[in-house]
Amino acid sequence: MNENGKKKREWVKTAAIVFLSVMLVLTFFSQTIMNYSLPEVATQYVSSGTITAKIRGSGAVESGDPYEVKVNQSRKVASVEVRSGDVVEKGTVLMYLEDAESEEMKTAQEALDAAKKELEKAQDAYSEALLKEEITSTNIYAANKGVSTDTYRRQINSFQALIKNLENEMKPLEEKKTEIERLIADFGAQEDYEAGLDSAAEARVPTSKKAMENAEASKNSAERAHAAAQTAYDNAQKALEDAQHEASVSGGDAASKIPELTAKRDDMKRKLDEAAQHMANARQAYSNAVNDYNNAVNADNDRKGSSVHASLASQKAALEMELYNIQKQLDEKTKEKENREKELATLLKDITNVLGLGVFQDAIEDAQEKVAKAQEAVDEQSSKDIGATITAPISGTVTAVNVTSGNNTKPETPVVVMQPEGKGYTMSFSVTNEQAKRLSVGDQADLVNSWRYDDVTVMLASIKPDKNDPGQKKELTFDVTGSVTPGQMLNVSVGQKSANYDLIVPNSAIREDNNGKFILIVESKSSPLGTRYTASRVDVEVLASDDTQSAISGALYGYEFVITTSTKPVEAGKLVRLANN
Repeated sequence: MNENGKKKREWVKTAAIVFLSVMLVLTFFSQTIMNYSLPEVATQYVSSGTITAKIRGSGAVESGDPYEVKVNQSRKVASVEVRSGDVVEKGTVLMYLEDAESEEMKTAQEALDAAKKELEKAQDAYSEALLKEEITSTNIYAANKGVSTDTYRRQINSFQALIKNLENEMKPLEEKKTEIERLIADFGAQEDYEAGLDSAAEARVPTSKKAMENAEASKNSAERAHAAAQTAYDNAQKALEDAQHEASVSGGDAASKIPELTAKRDDMKRKLDEAAQHMANARQAYSNAVNDYNNAVNADNDRKGSSVHASLASQKAALEMELYNIQKQLDEKTKEKENREKELATLLKDITNVLGLGVFQDAIEDAQEKVAKAQEAVDEQSSKDIGATITAPISGTVTAVNVTSGNNTKPETPVVVMQPEGKGYTMSFSVTNEQAKRLSVGDQADLVNSWRYDDVTVMLASIKPDKNDPGQKKELTFDVTGSVTPGQMLNVSVGQKSANYDLIVPNSAIREDNNGKFILIVESKSSPLGTRYTASRVDVEVLASDDTQSAISGALYGYEFVITTSTKPVEAGKLVRLANN
C-alpha cells in the first residue's frame, strides 16, 4: 500500500516537472514564434540633407517654325543640289526640274482641246441641220416677220463673213501689239540697266575720293617715317665716322666703340631701306588712287552728259505711241466684232426657234461653257507654272529633302523643309502629372554631358496634357537655341534648384489615403518577453522630391525609423518585426 502511494506521488511529480518544462520552453520561444507571424519591415532613419527636384528626359530636336518649300505641280526632278543640314542663303538653288510641262498642265490642255473639239462638233451639227434641204423652202417665214429662211441664211452668212474678216484684220494687229510690248519691256530693262550704271558711277566718286585721301595720308606718314629713318641713319653714320677719326688719332676707348657703332649704322641702314620701300609703295598707291578718282569723276561726268537716256526715252515713247494707235484700232474692231456677234446671235435665235433647232443651239452653248471652264483651268495652271530652277525663298538651314533625282514632285508634299535663319528649335517628352507639378514654364533645363555643347540652351516653353495619355501624363515642350540640328537627341534634366531640408525620407516611405499623405514610423516598447515594435502613423506634407527621396514636414524629431518596405500590408497600431531581427 505504501509502495503504491509512493509510486503515485512520483508520477505526479514527474508530470509536474514535464508540464513546467514545456511551459518554460513555450514562454521562452513565444517571441520568436510571434515574430514569424508578423510582417517584416525595412526601415531607414529620417535624415536631413539636400533635395534637387530634377526631372530627367530625352527628346529629338525639331524645327520650331519650319518653312516648307513646295512645287505646286507634278514635275520630274533633274537634280537635287542640297542636303539636310546645309546652311543656304535666300536665292540658293535647291534643285533643278526637267524643262517640261507639268502633269497638271498636260491634263488641263488635253481637257481644253477635247472641249474645243466638242464645240466644233456641236457647231458643225447645227450648221448641217440649218442647211438641210427640207427646211430651205422660201415659203417658210420666221417668227411671223415675213422673212424667209433663205433670207435669214444669207444674213447669217454675211455676218459670219464680216466677223471672219474682222478676226483676220485683228490677228496681225495682235501680233504687232505683242511685239511692241516686248520691245517696250526691253527698253524699260535697258533704262533700268543704264540707271544702275549711273548709280554705280555716281557712288564710285565719293568712294574713290575717300580711298585717295586715305592713300595720301598713308603716303605722308610713309614720307615722315622715311625722313626720320634718314635722320637716324645720318646720325649713326656721323657717330661712326667720329669714332673712326678719334680712334685713328688716339686709339683706346674710341676704337672699342667702332663695332657697336657699325652695327647700329647697319641697322639704321636696313630700317632706312625699309622705310624707302614703304614710301615708294605708298606713293605708288597714292598715284593709283588719284588716277582711280580722276577716272571715277570722268566716268560720272560722261554718264551725266550721255544722250543714251534721251535716246532710249525717245524710242520708247515712239513705241508707246504706236502701241496706243494699235490698241485703238483693236478696240474699234473688237467693238464692231462684238456688235456683229450680237446681231448674228439674234438671227440664229430667231431661225433656231422657227426651225426647231434649239437642241443644237443648247449643245453649242454647253460646249462653249465647257471650253470656257477648260480655258480657266489652263490659265490657272499657267499662272502656277514655274521654271526649271527651284531656289531657297528664305535664308536658313535645310532640315529635310523629300525628293530625289528622277522622281516627280507632289503638290501636297514639300520638296524641302527649312529652318528659317534666327528661328529656334523645340524638343519634347512626357512625364507623369506628379512630376509636372514640380515644374513651371520658363524653367531652365540642364544638358546631360553639357561639356559636349558649346552654346545650347534649353528652356521649358509649355506643359500640356499628353495626347496619348491625357489623364495620367503631361507633355513638356522646350525651346532650344544654339548649335543643334533637327533629329539630334538631347538628354536634359529640369526642375527646382537644390535646397536643404531637415526631414528627408525615401520616396517609398510616402503613403497616401483619403486623409492625405503620411508615413509609418516604428516605435519600440520593452516587455518581459523582449522588445515589441509597433507601426505608428505620422501625417506629412511633401515639400520637394527627386527621383529617390522626398523632403517632408510633420510631427517628427528627425531621428525616427521610417518604414520603407514590408513583406505584408502594414497598418498603424499593428506589431511588426524589423528585417534584421
